[in-house]
Amino acid sequence: MRSAARRALSVGRGFGDDALAYFSERLDPQPTRTALAQTLKRAKRNKAFDDSRFIGLALDGTGAGRSRRARCRLCHPRRDAQDGVVSHGHRFCLISVVGTGLSLPFDVEPYGPADSEYAAGQRLLRRGVAHLGARFADYVVVDGEFATAPFLHVAGELGLHVVARLKANLPELYAAAQACFAHQPPTQIVQRGENWIELWDADDFDPWESLSWMAVRVLRYRQHKPDGTVVEAYWLTDFSPRQLSSPSLYALAKSRWEVENQGFNEGKNRHGMEHISRHHANSVLIGWLLAIFALTIERLYRLRYLRRGTHRPRPAIELVRLLRLSLCPPRPADTS
Repeated sequence: MRSAARRALSVGRGFGDDALAYFSERLDPQPTRTALAQTLKRAKRNKAFDDSRFIGLALDGTGAGRSRRARCRLCHPRRDAQDGVVSHGHRFCLISVVGTGLSLPFDVEPYGPADSEYAAGQRLLRRGVAHLGARFADYVVVDGEFATAPFLHVAGELGLHVVARLKANLPELYAAAQACFAHQPPTQIVQRGENWIELWDADDFDPWESLSWMAVRVLRYRQHKPDGTVVEAYWLTDFSPRQLSSPSLYALAKSRWEVENQGFNEGKNRHGMEHISRHHANSVLIGWLLAIFALTIERLYRLRYLRRGTHRPRPAIELVRLLRLSLCPPRPADTS
């Protein structure tokens, strides 16, 4: 923008923030999406995930940005208790590699007020698998909103096993699982760090009418934390017990939280994903894609490349502090 090299490029005049904003409106997101997928495929070729038996994909939705009025076609109205519109925001789905010790988001799908997280998630999963290849990942882990026959069938068509949260939106299966496990001792009890987990596991539940599976496997866990807190959840899957043990299925189910903690929280708090710099549908998408690209590159560099050798891996904030210290001019020692 302000470099002397601009004259050599025959750019007749300078340009400012508005020009960059208008440029992002016209930028094609496809090359950035392709570059993100190629980065993940190269990481896999370079054995970044070799310590993991299964590679997972996690899908979830969130909101970002806020404005007083609708300023683009992606703006969702936010209502108060009296159903009055108090502000507008944006919604999008994020897909990330999980379950490998290296959470890497690689695509987003915004959706407007007339769309839904459920529909956007299906589009995102289809596109993500198409970019990465059918054999890149082994399973997809999702919340209960996606535990529907159409979504489970789509995942199967794409060659993925499914690990999905089981909630009251599937009342017959949920009630059957509760009744089955209510008076049974745990199938297995395992220790994970300071937590101990009770596991119930059965693979002979009948599928609901629209689901084409032969049977449904359900896992119930009760996680006991050191402070006395107990967390209980039910999950359904098409993994058979021969393919995956109960503790391993529990680990895959818990990998869903990576998209929350290392995707949304990290992206919003440290990578600017919450801020909308230009209220235009394409500009918003480009901004989110560049944010997750930066996050993915940083993690691959810090957690894989810099980890080579016997030294401990440094957290991101420590590297920032070291960078700032290295930029300071050296000061001679005071010998007076």
